[in-house]
Amino acid sequence: MMNPRLLIAIVAVAAFGCSDGGQLTEPTSEPDTDPSFVVSPPGRGAGNARTKSYEVTIENLTGGQPLTPPVIATHRRATRIFKVGRAASFELKEIAENGNIDPLVDALEANRHVASVVVAVAGDPPPILPGGSVTVSITSTRGANFISFASMLICTNDGFTGVDSRRLPKRVGQTLVLESDGYDAGTEINTEDFADIVPPCPPLTSVPSSDPGTGMSDPSLAEGDVIRHHPGILGGDDLMPGLHGWTDPVAKITITRTG
Repeated sequence: MMNPRLLIAIVAVAAFGCSDGGQLTEPTSEPDTDPSFVVSPPGRGAGNARTKSYEVTIENLTGGQPLTPPVIATHRRATRIFKVGRAASFELKEIAENGNIDPLVDALEANRHVASVVVAVAGDPPPILPGGSVTVSITSTRGANFISFASMLICTNDGFTGVDSRRLPKRVGQTLVLESDGYDAGTEINTEDFADIVPPCPPLTSVPSSDPGTGMSDPSLAEGDVIRHHPGILGGDDLMPGLHGWTDPVAKITITRTG
């Protein structure tokens, strides 16, 4: 049974009647030390100093890939949610394979280096459809000068997009624009079969299917690889390159400091 918060990400199952870091527009800079990936002992947050506020807009640039509601966090340098070439955390795997935001939200909220966590729900249904966008407000505190987000590419086995540990705009009124690519979490074989993909994929892309889909990981499909740039949709089974495929970037992120 799916966790209630998972339904925020893939509630389109019911709505449609179903049965059941990267190449950015700015150069990246690596942290001075190897940070923890998500999991950190519980603490009191990133500080109690004056709160800073930001408006964040995430736009789906693809022609046929819906995105789950992004999990967005402001945090200190010591926390990251993914890195190309590293194994995906359990929390990221759950988003990339199952659209399950619960583990990542819970881990971020318990992380002493994280200032704020927001799930950016686009509408009803919540996914960000191709060409659509969502805008949310988020805050940070002293020392929490970085922003990260992750969102599933719904019509993939374990695809996602996101940015990791990018510096927030420093001045009120300053805007930062980033672009994010499609990534493969390296945790599940890309069967491209609707039976192995979350149930909202066919109805969200207007493709008839009798496959119920799944919101659970299948151990027999476990890949055990590392995060890498996604090879795209190859058309090996149910997914169609002309409909579900994309060219990078897949999302545009606009961050403006508002206070």
